[in-house]
Amino acid sequence: MAEIKIAAETRTEFGKGAARRIRRADKVPAVLYGHGTDPVHVTLPGHDLMLALKNSNALLTIELGSESHLTIPKQVQRDPLKGFIEHADLLIVKRGEKVQVDVPITVVGEPGPDALLVTENASVSIEAEATHIPSEIEVSVAGLEAGAQVTAADLHLPEGAALAVEPELLIINVTHAPTAAEVEAELEEAEADAGIEHDAPEAEVGASEESSES
Repeated sequence: MAEIKIAAETRTEFGKGAARRIRRADKVPAVLYGHGTDPVHVTLPGHDLMLALKNSNALLTIELGSESHLTIPKQVQRDPLKGFIEHADLLIVKRGEKVQVDVPITVVGEPGPDALLVTENASVSIEAEATHIPSEIEVSVAGLEAGAQVTAADLHLPEGAALAVEPELLIINVTHAPTAAEVEAELEEAEADAGIEHDAPEAEVGASEESSES
């Protein structure tokens, strides 16, 4: 994984008002912590940080004056509506050190006919060297038929990485794809349970009225 360098500035103002001023300047308040050191409060350029965090488990070198800190993102707070980064917690790591991270699962390939994929877990927790964290773990479902399952033990991890979850953790479950008739029956049952009634078609209504008049 490539290291991404970001120039930081020491943060001296705190509180909601200071945070708003930082964000208006297109910067992000952040804190660096780890290895028993006191937390380091910094501001980071918002655009650079946003681009860097498009890489899952990005390895960031934070340059602060004459110092530099190798970090990985541990918690990133985003605005729930606009999506911009409000705050970032970055964990200081060392080369060769192993860390526990969640890595997203990427599904590739197409299952067999009449098979439906159910993703039970979209990520998996692994232990890997801080400088060799994979951005994703690929899972091939090519040709899998209904009844097949992919567990954490089936994942192909990069060299030096190990699972940090139970091997039996279910990742992908392959089930039988419902037919159109089954889908319609489930919909009708759900509507009945919800008390939803549909008006009869006009042709049926007309036939009913003629029958009553005669």
